[in-house]
Amino acid sequence: MTLFLSDLHLGRGTAEESRAAERDAVALLRTYEEQILEEGGALYLLGDVFEQYMEYKYLVPKGFARLQGLLAEWTDRGIPVTYMVGNRDPWHLDYFERELGVRIVHETLDETAEGLLIHVAHGDGLVPHEWFYNRIRRLLRNRFVARLYRMTLPGDSAFALARWVVRRFGSEGSSHEVTVEALRRYAEAALSRAETELVVLGHCHRGACIPMAGGAYLNPGYWFADRTFGYLDSSGPALFRWSGGRAEPLAPSESASHLALVS
Repeated sequence: MTLFLSDLHLGRGTAEESRAAERDAVALLRTYEEQILEEGGALYLLGDVFEQYMEYKYLVPKGFARLQGLLAEWTDRGIPVTYMVGNRDPWHLDYFERELGVRIVHETLDETAEGLLIHVAHGDGLVPHEWFYNRIRRLLRNRFVARLYRMTLPGDSAFALARWVVRRFGSEGSSHEVTVEALRRYAEAALSRAETELVVLGHCHRGACIPMAGGAYLNPGYWFADRTFGYLDSSGPALFRWSGGRAEPLAPSESASHLALVS
C-alpha cells in the first residue's frame, strides 16, 4: 500500500495546532508502518509540508523533529519516501536527501505505484488563474535567486520576511473554487493522454477521489485542518480521514466534495 499526504503546513497557526498536526501525522504513519514495509509500499508527501522552509548550507529550520525522525527510520528500513516540494517549501538543498534519505522532487513525477502509472505533483504552477504566482514561480525556484536571498539575509531575518510575505499574500480568497476546478481539469487532461492511470495533486486543500475516463484523480486534501490523506492499494485509490486515532474511509460523495478551502 502507498500513502499520500499533502499540505501539512507545519508551522501554521498556534504552536499547539502545529504540534497536533505533526503528532497525528506520526500516529497515522506508525499505524501503517509495518503493513507498508511488508507489502513494499511507499509514502508521498505532496508539498507544503511546512508553512515555510528555507534551508542553508549548514543550517536547517528547527522544529518538527518527530516527523523527520520517522522519515529517517522509514528510509533506513527500505521504505521509499518522496517529497514533492510545494509553493510554501521549495527551498530545499540536500538535508532531506542526505540526512533523511528522502527523495526531493521539484516538479512533476511520473512512475509506477501499486501497479498503476501515476502522475504526481503539488499542483502549484498548474492553475492558470494564479497568474501572479505563475509569473514569479520560476524566479522563486531559481537556484541563483535562492542563493542570493540566503547570502543577503541571515536566517532569522530571512524567515521573518518569508512569514510576512505568506501572511500578506498567501491567501487568494474566492479564487479557491477556480483552483479546485483547474486542478480537476488538469487531471482530466493528463488521463486523456493515456500516459497515466492515476493523477495525484495537492495544493487546493480539497480532498477528492474521483473516477474519470482513463483512471482517477486523487487529492489527499488539507492535513493541517481536515486530517485527510490518500490511500492506494491493489483495489485502487481512496480518501480517508484520521480521526480519534484511527483512519475512517470517506464515502464516495464526500470524497468528491468540499472539505476545506483555506490557503
